[in-house]
Amino acid sequence: MERDVRVGVGAVPDGGALVVPVDAELTLAVFRLGERFYAVDNACPHKGGPLAEGAVEGTVVTCPWHGFTVDLGTGRCPRNPWLRVRTFAVAREDDTLRIVIPTGP
Repeated sequence: MERDVRVGVGAVPDGGALVVPVDAELTLAVFRLGERFYAVDNACPHKGGPLAEGAVEGTVVTCPWHGFTVDLGTGRCPRNPWLRVRTFAVAREDDTLRIVIPTGP
């Protein structure tokens, strides 16, 4: 089972991120790198820092709190792949991004 979150393409700054609250337990960071879009849990797996506020190099974002890094494509930390954030599928439909949030077990 899944649900969708929709975001306007123009709302996501190129080279940056948009914070998208989903519910009480999940806030997304939606990144735009040129024509590629990535959606991850905004909470850094290290100490919960806001990934959307981090600097991006290639497809790796650095958390602004403690420098922890996360690959936007896999959600894994390049230095410690056991630590990761949830990633979400993003599909572009004209001027809208459809982000798929799995629900249930």
